[in-house]
Amino acid sequence: MPLQVLQPVHRRSRRRRRLLPFVLLLALLAGAAAAVWWFSVRDRGHEPAAAQRLAGAPARIPVRPTKPRRGARPVGPLLVAPRPAHVATPRLAPHARAAIVVDGDTGRVLWMRRPHARLHVASTTKIMTALLALERLRPTRTVTIARAATRVPLIKEGLRPGERVAAWKLFYGLMLYSGNDDALALAIASAGSRPAFVRLMNAEAHRLGMTDTHFSSPSGVVDRDNYSSAWDMAALTRYAFRNARFRTIVRTRVKRVPWRAPTFEKIYVNKNHLLKAYRGADGVKTGWTTLASHCLVASATRNGLHLVAVVLHSSDPVMDARSLLDYGFRIRG
Repeated sequence: MPLQVLQPVHRRSRRRRRLLPFVLLLALLAGAAAAVWWFSVRDRGHEPAAAQRLAGAPARIPVRPTKPRRGARPVGPLLVAPRPAHVATPRLAPHARAAIVVDGDTGRVLWMRRPHARLHVASTTKIMTALLALERLRPTRTVTIARAATRVPLIKEGLRPGERVAAWKLFYGLMLYSGNDDALALAIASAGSRPAFVRLMNAEAHRLGMTDTHFSSPSGVVDRDNYSSAWDMAALTRYAFRNARFRTIVRTRVKRVPWRAPTFEKIYVNKNHLLKAYRGADGVKTGWTTLASHCLVASATRNGLHLVAVVLHSSDPVMDARSLLDYGFRIRG
């Protein structure tokens, strides 16, 4: 009797042992299929952007839609399409990749080369930084220098962490000396953090209709995802010139700034050589990185006519800007 009871149980256990590997294999296959499906869904839509970053082609990176600042109204078109010209075109350096010259008062485009090409713009990014910070900080506002601002790479004027500096001094360091530490110090003081300020930059670009532009830092020291076009930079500059404090700063050739001990005084010399070499020059900003090459946003006023010229990725931006401004004054004079 005990043998009759145990025999069927023994057969069933053997069948279960034979089926166990197949059950485990099916479970592993189902788990692998689920994992593949999950990762494909999670990464969907991110592969193109990653490929573009690896290719190092900011012109093909789509601008992420950015909401305008709360309460800020969109600005109408800042530039107007050019009319046909009947005089010789300006002579530019062979390697100048994009350029434009516009009437600063009316926004009329007088001449352009690849105006909407998305290119790295280096420290001309600081035009947007200055514009936003000027709107948010009083000149006498005391800015406490964050430690992060003193750790930015490359060009720095030497701000010290915890140092308390009047905002107006940082603006001259930003636009004349082109200090990257000035840029971050003003960004943090204006928006609370670097990421928050960069969001403000892109929201303002959206409001101004700068459809070729995306900012990734307040200084432009890192080229990745930081780009604009000659058209957009001219539009931004024309808008920035509506701010009287901005106009005063960018036309200053040399600024002597009192400082606390042990520094006592700083002397900022504007890197825009046109200010002393071109009659009527009154701004605005230079820029250079290895990828962006030389960039220059320039302006000049003669006989009541104000012109803005932009040259991007040029081997001789000063000569190119002179040629653009000469051309503008010639056809508008």
